[in-house]
Amino acid sequence: MPESPDHAKAINLIEAILAWWARSQPSTQVERNIGIRWDEAHPTVGVDPDVSVFRPALPPDSSHKSSIHSWEPGYTVPILAIEVVSRTNSRKDYDVVPKKCESAGIPELCIFDPYLIGPRRTRLRNGPTSDEHRPHRLQLWRHDANGGFNRVYAGNGPVYSPTLNGYFVVVDEGLKLRSSDDEAGLQWWPTSEEVRCESEAIERAEKVAERKAKEAALARIAELEAQLAKATQKT
Repeated sequence: MPESPDHAKAINLIEAILAWWARSQPSTQVERNIGIRWDEAHPTVGVDPDVSVFRPALPPDSSHKSSIHSWEPGYTVPILAIEVVSRTNSRKDYDVVPKKCESAGIPELCIFDPYLIGPRRTRLRNGPTSDEHRPHRLQLWRHDANGGFNRVYAGNGPVYSPTLNGYFVVVDEGLKLRSSDDEAGLQWWPTSEEVRCESEAIERAEKVAERKAKEAALARIAELEAQLAKATQKT
């Protein structure tokens, strides 16, 4: 199903942020909308996270694949999956995706619901259906030591991701998901484009400061020359 523009923008930002972060991580790769298949006996069963983080990185021959088979040599399931809740099928994102990530053995799942359009009544695993289980902008699911897959956080964030060693932070009135080194969200992780724009802005500012300093120096020289000429005339 085609992505809506706002859904695509949310995914674009998450992908770009994690792609920048992955550059400093050993053998880490970020992929978008790649299918994860984990059961060789049922190869059509799988999950297609909006964004996936792989470590180790996928083999070079994976670049032409729309889905990966974790049972094949060199392939593993992602260490982190991120799902942006869809306007057209929010129940899938809230209920089906966690179950599939559990079956796949994906260690961590983040679900981002920028417009709070998830089901108003959601039955949690091993829990009752209740109105208190309302939509949440952020959910974090993790495997525990006993092999269970549990929702460890539900709210507006921020929430710490052990996989990223950073925080998921909701910004812009809940419409964007970013990552940060700190819980307060003051040390955002940038995208490559943001780094480029900031570098260009710094370069422009330096050039402006250099030009102003030069103009000030030339003005001072002119002032001194004028004073010298006046003093010479008097003598």
